[in-house]
Amino acid sequence: MTNEITVREAATKQETAFFWEQLHAYFMRDMFPESDCEEREYFSDDSKYRAQIEMIRQRERDRCYYLLISRNGKDIGLALPVIYRTEDEKCFLNEFCVFPEFRGNGTGTECAKTFLAWAKAMGAAYIEINCDKALRQRFWKRLGFKMNGADEWGMPLMLLPPEEYQPVHVEILGDGKDWQLKKLENGYLSEIGVDILTEEKQESLAKAVCEGRITFFFAKRGYRAVGMCSVVTTFSTFACSDVGILENFYIEPVFRGQGIARMLMEAAQKWCRKNLIKRLSVTCAPCDEKMCRSLGFNALLGNTYAYLTEREPDI
Repeated sequence: MTNEITVREAATKQETAFFWEQLHAYFMRDMFPESDCEEREYFSDDSKYRAQIEMIRQRERDRCYYLLISRNGKDIGLALPVIYRTEDEKCFLNEFCVFPEFRGNGTGTECAKTFLAWAKAMGAAYIEINCDKALRQRFWKRLGFKMNGADEWGMPLMLLPPEEYQPVHVEILGDGKDWQLKKLENGYLSEIGVDILTEEKQESLAKAVCEGRITFFFAKRGYRAVGMCSVVTTFSTFACSDVGILENFYIEPVFRGQGIARMLMEAAQKWCRKNLIKRLSVTCAPCDEKMCRSLGFNALLGNTYAYLTEREPDI
């Protein structure tokens, strides 16, 4: 068939060598063109990035694939996905490239569509990518991807929404070092315009969870945490008992409008009643007042003012 685009896994040593030759060229040319870029050094050093990827490729499960994209038998691009079968069949696309001499006239779009069909045939429930450049974001949006928070390092994420329904449940987070907590926190902070978590703040947050000073509720779609909220308890001299403060209320954008916010709130409220917490309060921006009222926060307790002993970003 004329101009047929296909995907195959690099199987021979020659194909693997060609894959990495083209991937290195992609990094140097398209991703990190500045010679003094720290990331350039990491991704070009086979003892670092390639060694890590090779380990993932050798895993029995959740392995990555070296894919070559061809047209009429000629290799014109590559892709580097991982399918997480032990999680929720997520396909994470680490790298995707159409070689420069073949770009234009919709070739990139057709290559991407062929890859997406390959991922679906391999059993992927949905596809996720890191994407921090506007041009690439526009490219993937045309294929149905949506901006969807940030990863545990603060890199913007895009997601092609799952086609199949999967029920959501709420559970209490037990491990303060859970990578999904970092991911949701960074998505939340990025959305409200605050700097992502530093390593020091990650450690402080994990410690607070482990010590029971803050309780996180996760909304989980199978394995994937798609939303969260948290409750911090303190003693109130007005109530002469423990009271709770709701914080970190966040749903990943792709999964909004599905009743997850109410599920989280009902779980937090039920937990407060069970633990004899007399009051649960929330401080919200004016634009969120209607939502908070709809979730049961109807008692107005005046205005909240704060004295910051250390300057924090304005929210």
